[in-house]
Amino acid sequence: MRERKKQRTREALLHAALRLFTTQGYDRTTVDEIVEAVGVSQRTFFRYFVNKEATAFAVQDAVDARFLAELRQRPAAEAPFEAMRRAVADAWDGMAAEIGDEAVIELQIRTYRMIESTPALLSAHIRRNIGLEQQIALLIAEREGLDVEADPRPRVAVAAFSGVMRLSGQLWGRRKDAGAKELRAMTELHLDHLGPALSRNWRAA
Repeated sequence: MRERKKQRTREALLHAALRLFTTQGYDRTTVDEIVEAVGVSQRTFFRYFVNKEATAFAVQDAVDARFLAELRQRPAAEAPFEAMRRAVADAWDGMAAEIGDEAVIELQIRTYRMIESTPALLSAHIRRNIGLEQQIALLIAEREGLDVEADPRPRVAVAAFSGVMRLSGQLWGRRKDAGAKELRAMTELHLDHLGPALSRNWRAA
């Protein structure tokens, strides 16, 4: 019961922070306002989050962790690109099933758009993505029995995959009416085009 109470408190703080960020702006929101919305102390807030920025990226951190876990479980016989593609799809499915609440999913969508439009958060977002790409490249190299420092293929494959993911997110973010299903469909469409775009002569057709 104690652990469930802790989880409920963390979720309440996170949802309050995201609601405030997406309604009045990240820069204008203070930790005092977040804890006041939940009815707890600042001390309680800092038990769960190291700072305000951590609440803005809490959902992304959870998705990234799930993606890495799914990638580690992909069959060794799968090609690296296919393993990454299936891992991200499984991660999204898992998060959607875990969250369930459409209102919460909508709040997370608005949070993503808020991050993309807030300079301080966008800078942190880019740094986090670079760190994630390094982790994925190391994992791919381990799967394939390669030395990531001697063989460029893991980093090249991850850079291409991550580039498509970022592009899909940016294009999706410009569509005000798009939801989680549209993001997934757009990402899968762009991933479908990656191989042909790199390997084929576009003018041949």
